Amino acid sequence: MYLVDFLTREEYSFYCRFIMKKAVFAAIFLVFIVAVAAFFIFRKDKIISPVGNIPKEKPLDKYTFENLNKKQFQSSKIMLGKILKGDSNYISQMFYYSVDGKKVSGQLNVPKKPGTYPVVVMFRGFVPKETYKTGIGTKRAGEVFAENGFITLAPDFLGYGESDNPSNSSIEERFQTYTTALTFLASLKNLNAGLDASYSAKIKADTQKTGIWGHSNGGHIALSVLAISSKSYPTVLWAPVSKLFPYSILYYTDDFNDHGKALRKVLADFEKDYDAEKYSPSNFYKWIKAPIQLNQGTADDAVPQKWSDQLAETLKKLKIDVDYFIYPGADHNLSVGWSTAVERGISFYNQYFNR
Repeated sequence: MYLVDFLTREEYSFYCRFIMKKAVFAAIFLVFIVAVAAFFIFRKDKIISPVGNIPKEKPLDKYTFENLNKKQFQSSKIMLGKILKGDSNYISQMFYYSVDGKKVSGQLNVPKKPGTYPVVVMFRGFVPKETYKTGIGTKRAGEVFAENGFITLAPDFLGYGESDNPSNSSIEERFQTYTTALTFLASLKNLNAGLDASYSAKIKADTQKTGIWGHSNGGHIALSVLAISSKSYPTVLWAPVSKLFPYSILYYTDDFNDHGKALRKVLADFEKDYDAEKYSPSNFYKWIKAPIQLNQGTADDAVPQKWSDQLAETLKKLKIDVDYFIYPGADHNLSVGWSTAVERGISFYNQYFNR
């Protein structure tokens, strides 16, 4: 016996229409579910929330100055390696630490006489990778500082010396110099453990007295570190690259074989996805709390004197303590007046470390 046997023709017709409506509704609902699933699969760059679309974080977002300012940099062990040089007054030695799982090498200079000494972290200028050796760009000044009672440490940076390779992205490699420097400064609290292993606690670092020295692009790194950290490290700068990014690197492309074509393409791609203003140190000089000594040669063909003139003026307007010295006839390496510049640096550090 079937259900239809108990229904009138009108009731049977109504029943069929009811079943059809249910089937159509189920089909529409299934299509809706498939459409929503497809939306989330193919729109991976967006996350839908009750308050609207939230853009997915991009790989280089973590390097904006605001994000780096919020980051807690993890310290690393500092281990000493082979001795590079040892004369009557100081010892030069390799050191190693790690940043984001990558090894970074560098050169340490320590006075030979037992004691506790202040620390100067040194950031060199640009050197081609194919000609670079540990210590280039900081060696001479670092040795004089060590002879005058300072422990100096100069990181090679990723891709240089015995360090591991940096990112394959040339833009990210540039930003990694900031994280490499900031991680090293955070790691100085472990320096004495490394010194004790080599010098049996006869030579110690007073890491509460830490200064920074930077030349050229190393000056750019120093200014970036001072802004991001807002720490009061007394800092000596020699002809720092201080202009707005990316002009600060495009300025040098006239010496490239392709006149900067490849770099301009990289920067154009970068600026499609990112706001360069958020990565430019000069926009964040207002965060600097450190006293600065600025040294500039008038015959510098790599960093125009006008840049340092403007930097000094900007820092003074921001109420940042700055001493500005100009060296008539001196080139980018302060070949004229080099000894005077080093002596001024020593005096500057002692002024703040002995307070």
